[in-house]
Amino acid sequence: MTAPILASGPHTHSRFNVPRTMLAVMLCLSPATAFGLFHFGWPAVLLFSVTLAAALLFEVLCLAIAGRPILRFATDGSALLTGWIVALSLPPWAPWWVGFTGAGIAIVIGKHMFGGLGQNLFNPAMVARAMLLVALPVQMTTWVPPVIGGPGGPGFQEALAITFGGGTFDAVSSASPLGHIQSQLDAGLTMDSILAGMGRVHDQLFGFVPGSLGETSALLLLIGGIGLILLRVITVVIPLAVLGSVALLSGAAWLIAPDSFPPPQYHLLSGSLMFCAFFIATDYVTSPVTGFGKMIYGIGIGALIFVIRSWGAFPEGAAFAVLLMNACTPLIDEYVRPRIFGRTRAGKPLELGDTQ
Repeated sequence: MTAPILASGPHTHSRFNVPRTMLAVMLCLSPATAFGLFHFGWPAVLLFSVTLAAALLFEVLCLAIAGRPILRFATDGSALLTGWIVALSLPPWAPWWVGFTGAGIAIVIGKHMFGGLGQNLFNPAMVARAMLLVALPVQMTTWVPPVIGGPGGPGFQEALAITFGGGTFDAVSSASPLGHIQSQLDAGLTMDSILAGMGRVHDQLFGFVPGSLGETSALLLLIGGIGLILLRVITVVIPLAVLGSVALLSGAAWLIAPDSFPPPQYHLLSGSLMFCAFFIATDYVTSPVTGFGKMIYGIGIGALIFVIRSWGAFPEGAAFAVLLMNACTPLIDEYVRPRIFGRTRAGKPLELGDTQ
């Protein structure tokens, strides 16, 4: 008699574990991040550094309180990536305490209050962004024109005063072309006159416009997102669903009422849409499992972004759209299930000879 063979069933294998996945995302975010830091100068560099350091600090504190291995979890890259995304979502010359508070909200409330990595219902970085927008509307909507690292930009000493000492600077009121369009429409101007007085569309594509630290260059974010797809860190379903639904709705609205809605390219290239489509909406934990579920989820995010941008109180609605659809993810997963081998779509075992 031969000895029984003890072996587990077959498993799929992936070259990506948690640290490698986080590293891949950060690498794909690096072009847009580097451009933003150069684009807005030393204050942006200081804010970015403070936010990342604060995220790591709060991660260590939460792990220590929970009695979990600090070195193992603090170095897996998840806290660093969360702080990175929070920093890119902030006005580039915001005070240091805005980044510090945002990192704390993301790590403590958005992540560890739900049980830590993999247990959170909502995207931690978007929890922070939404709470900051509601609690600090002035600081979160104070923008600066790009300085492109030139002589018009602040030096390091002046940047220290801006970031840590409450130094003053000349600000502009609109975060993006969409924000400018909305404010001008509210002032009674026509769409044609507003668009005629705006910069060229390719300025939005390349990022030569005011905006959040890492969201101004749609092109670099698109390149980074394609990198994630090519590396197979994410699939193309959610980004296409988000961008496609925004393009479809904004295009239809523009064709129906061109005096009230901007052309679709202003929606696609402005604000945090590209950032959201590739780097936020695709979060593994807070998005559905199945391909069809991901499509529903992405379409919902895109539709909500368009609705909030067009009729909401904020010209940018990505954070609120993502959080609302995060809340719908368990429902989507409940009703959009893949068929399990050997079972019906309702989950019941197949009878012998049943071909349902």
